[in-house]
Amino acid sequence: MRAAMVTALGGPEVLTLVERPDPVPAKGEVIVRVRAACVHPADIAARVGQIPGGPVPPPFMPGWDIAGEIVATGAEVTEFAAGEQVAGMIPWYLTRGSIGAYAELVAADPDWLVPIPPGLDPIAAATVPLNGLTARRALDMMALTEPTDVLVTGASGGVGGFAAQLATQQGHSVYASATHDDEDWVRGLGVHTVVPRSAQLPTATVVLDAVPLGEPAGAAARPGGVLLSTRPTPPVDPAKRVRQEVVLVQLDRPALRQLLESVAKDQLRTRVAATFPLAEAAEAHRRFEAGAVRGKIVLVP
Repeated sequence: MRAAMVTALGGPEVLTLVERPDPVPAKGEVIVRVRAACVHPADIAARVGQIPGGPVPPPFMPGWDIAGEIVATGAEVTEFAAGEQVAGMIPWYLTRGSIGAYAELVAADPDWLVPIPPGLDPIAAATVPLNGLTARRALDMMALTEPTDVLVTGASGGVGGFAAQLATQQGHSVYASATHDDEDWVRGLGVHTVVPRSAQLPTATVVLDAVPLGEPAGAAARPGGVLLSTRPTPPVDPAKRVRQEVVLVQLDRPALRQLLESVAKDQLRTRVAATFPLAEAAEAHRRFEAGAVRGKIVLVP
């Protein structure tokens, strides 16, 4: 099989297409033929060696999200069979590149996977796991028992977009920050108010800093409120009594199944900016790092 490997820490050029032996399922594993793999900021961070826990020594394989077809199952696998369409999240924080999504075939733990609902395109499905589960985790961490006002930065992005929709569906008044070119798309998510990125952020009881912006988001959190971010940000003045936490994604199969079903039913929106063949993984990273990407970039092995 072919895989895109990080052969040295550095720029996009270190992503190299290599030939590797086809994986054989061990006991309790399945083999997934990857039809789509999403490119994430975490992949870029791993490639340049700026990830929690320190850099992963090359060579390693990036990639968290996969969608595809099961082509083989190992002993004691009863939940899935060859031919089933699945999507899932490789827990890259555990595999650290020994298994990644940038490949034609992936040996996966069935606990990482759920069925793709009928009619949902694998490219769209691949945009959901990491971003959707992070957004779902953020909503759970908010621990809101009644409707309130929620500010989401980066609402045009993957995590922010899903979080804005989920919070709106829970009855919260969502103020969504977005760049000028994305305002119409974010408005279509059903949020209460779209806040131009150039404007000062309004104050809110709960702030999800999905970009993250850091200090401006902290300043927007009301005293006694909640500030969640996707990466560590500067501490808020203790006098404000703001509960400040970092959102860390967790594998949650029931939640992922529900997210995919919602996308399949058009109850949640996602968008794809561009697709690239696996052989052009380096170019996909260049496109991502160039910025102004409207939606997700997806590799199609």
